[in-house]
Amino acid sequence: MAALKPEFEAQLRAWFRSFNRFMLMMWRIGLGPALNVWPEGFGRFMVLTTTGRRSGQPRRTPLNYAEIDGDIYCVAGFGGISDWYRNLQAYPQVEIWLSQGWWVGEAEDVSDLADRLNRLRTVLRGSGFVAPLVGVDPHRLSDAELAAATTNYRLVRIRPIAERRGAGGPGEEAWIWPQAALALLVFLALSKREV
Repeated sequence: MAALKPEFEAQLRAWFRSFNRFMLMMWRIGLGPALNVWPEGFGRFMVLTTTGRRSGQPRRTPLNYAEIDGDIYCVAGFGGISDWYRNLQAYPQVEIWLSQGWWVGEAEDVSDLADRLNRLRTVLRGSGFVAPLVGVDPHRLSDAELAAATTNYRLVRIRPIAERRGAGGPGEEAWIWPQAALALLVFLALSKREV
């Protein structure tokens, strides 16, 4: 993050944890692609699944991203302390849920790339309102200002290797929709009988 006051950064991290739970629920019930309808305003979202560095269990994190030359790029805005970032440092094989599918990939920190700033700006533009919210507006900052504001950011490249299908992916709880629709129809039918 840009230089934020510690108390604001703590509040922001707590807000992101709550927002991430909502985003994961949307992906699980099959609405993930709908979240990407207005990338310029709301952002472009994916779900990154890492392996927990201590638990060995899958850990899912919604993130903003950009696709550049067939690779997926994302940013650890809180730097190297982000759990998902530390997980992929330990276990670079990841899964990503994108609007166009579910992929296994290899992740690596590419923060030292010569064109880091251009790629970072592209990812931040794909974050919609999030980057400006924390004081890093990729549309207005000069290269020097952007570089200064993002010195702690970690740029991650994910190379998709193979498409995945089956259980455990995006839309895994889409069964909720028919059940909810049926419950609503029954409720409406019963309420009309009582009137």
